[in-house]
Amino acid sequence: MSNTETDAAALRRGASVDGGRPAESSGVDVLSAREVPLGGPRAMHVRRTLPQRARTLIGAWCFADHFGPHEVATQGAMDLPPHPHTGLQTVSWLFSGTFEHRDTLGTHARIRPGEVNLMTGGHGIAHSEVSTPDTTVIHGVQLWVALPEEHRNASRDFQHHAPELTQLDGAGIRVFLGSLAGQVSPVRTFTPLLGAEIVVDPRATLTLSVDAAFEHGLLVDSGEIGLAGTLLRSAELGYLPPGADALTMVNETDAPARAILLGGPPFEEEIVMWWNFIGRSHEDIVRAREDWEASSDRFGVVKDSPVDRLPAPALPNAVITPRRNPPTR
Repeated sequence: MSNTETDAAALRRGASVDGGRPAESSGVDVLSAREVPLGGPRAMHVRRTLPQRARTLIGAWCFADHFGPHEVATQGAMDLPPHPHTGLQTVSWLFSGTFEHRDTLGTHARIRPGEVNLMTGGHGIAHSEVSTPDTTVIHGVQLWVALPEEHRNASRDFQHHAPELTQLDGAGIRVFLGSLAGQVSPVRTFTPLLGAEIVVDPRATLTLSVDAAFEHGLLVDSGEIGLAGTLLRSAELGYLPPGADALTMVNETDAPARAILLGGPPFEEEIVMWWNFIGRSHEDIVRAREDWEASSDRFGVVKDSPVDRLPAPALPNAVITPRRNPPTR
């Protein structure tokens, strides 16, 4: 996924929940999404909840795009040309549709519903994502993970995993990163992380044991879910600071509700994020952009790509400053 904007989204705190107590009293911050075009004004649009001024990261999760369901025939396909990344890992998770992934490792893989693809672009990698001709509906999330200083120049890597479905009383869970509800993902990351798809049954309450050292974010895809007493609607992300050893989710509707649960210990490092690059200084970003525009070996070549590479946008007329989260409450 390619980043095309820098505007921040809104933070809703203290909103009443069904006339009850405000969100602030529950400890849940509700982050609203903003709509962003991918690759230009005629491209497919996504809903972005991370990053924003109110919150840069949840654990090492630093970017969250939520898209669809899009009818390809009327709303366009996923067609992202080769583009670069530094200092991060990309995590692709689909609810419907299929993408073809090509990268400069020589990987040619398909991204299917219920299967995670994780790509590491530390020092530099490039990839393309194009929906397959048989895809009629595109629906899913694209997530980024910031690499810690020790590993931010890590070598290129690509991992694939198809987690099993765990059925609990009132919910179904697939864990694609970390561990939850007895599931452990084999996918390697550079900081402790949690990533899982959760489908809560109609009129069900689900309580999950979690790591109290983690902060968590629950991104609602469909339906409505109450998290720690705060109602989260579709495309909203509820944030909880560290301290809780259990999360309770409530679906009070007559239809299933689906969400993505993210977590990790607070990421204490400042990062500089611009376009598809993560660094620690303005100079890191300038150097990465120059290397991409010069077709440097740093990023390599995406072979057999059906579309041309994506040029980098112009740098802003200001120094790009580091960002970090506000102090944890």
